[in-house]
Amino acid sequence: MDISTAHPRDAACICTVVRRSIIELCTEDHGDDPAILEPWLANKTPANVEQWIANPANTLLTCIESGALLGVGCVRDGGEITLNYVSPDARFRGVSTAMVAALEAAARARGHRICVLESTATARRFYLGQGYAPSSAPGEKFGLKTYPMIKPL
Repeated sequence: MDISTAHPRDAACICTVVRRSIIELCTEDHGDDPAILEPWLANKTPANVEQWIANPANTLLTCIESGALLGVGCVRDGGEITLNYVSPDARFRGVSTAMVAALEAAARARGHRICVLESTATARRFYLGQGYAPSSAPGEKFGLKTYPMIKPL
């Protein structure tokens, strides 16, 4: 697996991985409810992904193996992890663990001492296993419950 900086030419593939991950792997969160899925997926477009890549406040990374995009992650200035999605084809292969390590390294390289994120119910146990802890009461986004978390770096 190679984790490196995302390129604009990968925007469509990144978008596909993110959308598939949400639709296929996050069913605990959305329950196939269009009222939750549609707003969650609305900004997951190739044009928006290109903007995320171009934004200097973001470090957007991809995980590629044998030419296949396995995962994508993003950490913003301030140490906020905003994306960590894995292709359903690569689930349970260590992609998310490797991506979190790379995102945390990117945050450290920018001088941050903590990472924060809003976990879904699907990913909550994963982040707890990565050393993240609840930072406040659960919230809501797109009609689904979110879990604010923090980790000192």
